[in-house]
Amino acid sequence: MPKIKPRVPMGEQPPLQRIKNFKSVPYGYTEDEAVEEAARCIQCKKPKCEPACPVNIGIKEMNLLIAQRKFKEAYLLVKEDNSFPACSGRVCPQEKQCEGDCILKKFDEPIAIGKLEAFIADWGAKHQVEVAEALANNEDKHIAIVGSGPAGLACAAECRKYGYAVTIYETLHKAGGVLQYGIPEFRLPKDIVDDEVKKLEAMGVKIELNHTVGQNIYYYELVSQNDAVFLAMGAGAPKFMGIAGENPLDGVYSSNEFLIRANLMKAYKFPEWDTPIDVGKKVAVLGAGNVAMDAARTALRLGAEEVHIIYRRTKEYAPARAEELHHALEEGVIFHELVNPIRFHGNDEGFIDYMELVKMELIEDKKGKLRPTPIKGSNFYMGIDTVIEALGTVPNRLFLDRAPEIKRDKNGVIIVDENHMTSVEGTFAGGDAASGAATVIKALGEGKNAAKAIHAYISSHDD
Repeated sequence: MPKIKPRVPMGEQPPLQRIKNFKSVPYGYTEDEAVEEAARCIQCKKPKCEPACPVNIGIKEMNLLIAQRKFKEAYLLVKEDNSFPACSGRVCPQEKQCEGDCILKKFDEPIAIGKLEAFIADWGAKHQVEVAEALANNEDKHIAIVGSGPAGLACAAECRKYGYAVTIYETLHKAGGVLQYGIPEFRLPKDIVDDEVKKLEAMGVKIELNHTVGQNIYYYELVSQNDAVFLAMGAGAPKFMGIAGENPLDGVYSSNEFLIRANLMKAYKFPEWDTPIDVGKKVAVLGAGNVAMDAARTALRLGAEEVHIIYRRTKEYAPARAEELHHALEEGVIFHELVNPIRFHGNDEGFIDYMELVKMELIEDKKGKLRPTPIKGSNFYMGIDTVIEALGTVPNRLFLDRAPEIKRDKNGVIIVDENHMTSVEGTFAGGDAASGAATVIKALGEGKNAAKAIHAYISSHDD
């Protein structure tokens, strides 16, 4: 094994500077930095990183092309397998996937695959590299896609490559799903999302905004008018703790509402955008996943003096990406381990005033798993102005309750077979609606795989 150079660090806004704006935290690699980092790749004969990528990017060749300064070729290579590299390169949990399986991890830090992917995507956009898609001629066949999040966008892109006429139906006024409303500007700039969507429309995908399936148009209409339907509504309904004082009090948000107000509705640009949001001085965020970190860091940027993460386990169990947790702590977010709220209390005006918590301990159960367990008599109180519950999500029932023939599990997640087909022939599903809340890259992978299954289905039914 040759001596491996250290990983090339990516420049970032200093913490005290970035908490005062919503600009991207990382600056991105320069060309020279990207070349230096890509050159660290030892070009394994059987790279383990590629099978670990949900969309199967040719990582080995991408690294080689970047190291050789063949940026255009690297961009075109990546776009063959991933239509949205600028997004996934920024938000994908690479440390648990491609980078987690990089052979260099045994000796040093793995190749910064995600950062290189984001670099080459940005380079392609900056230099306006045209991707000449060889579309098949199948426009007499129509595909309807419900939802324009990562799974819907990926499925649409692949179905267009197969030549089908594709229409996406989106409830909101902008396409992108969680890429638009869930992930803050400082992690994923919205001009990047908009650019990716424009490229999809340039391929010929039609996007119907402000269209709620089950309201503006019915599922049965989609079935009758199309050769296949792909359900990619995501998991937009929030989970709540269900504790006393939660429902009637103002100042208690779900992370969905809070982030939609801040991201999609541009609350951070008030009064330029007419979406006021008052976080108060002291904010508590319940949960420790990526969404919790997004909510906590957004609250800081909206003017909160203190932001507290409330988590019933310890930091090492936090489901958030290590990078996101690091950034949050670096910015001054206060992490409370082994505590859990049990009641919210309000003031005379009906606003949250303080919450009652109990201390927890991790106790091994009969199966050997450590379970957070309340410690009797350990109750204490915390004054608070705003509570943001980031406890996970489930699929929205508005559409699914009107299509009862589509089978779901006890959590409302759509049941699909190995080909992403639902209990209704010709109707497929993917992304969070069929997997439960997961990651952007997993949704992209499911959308891509579902398109293959849709193509196989239509081909098998072709006269």
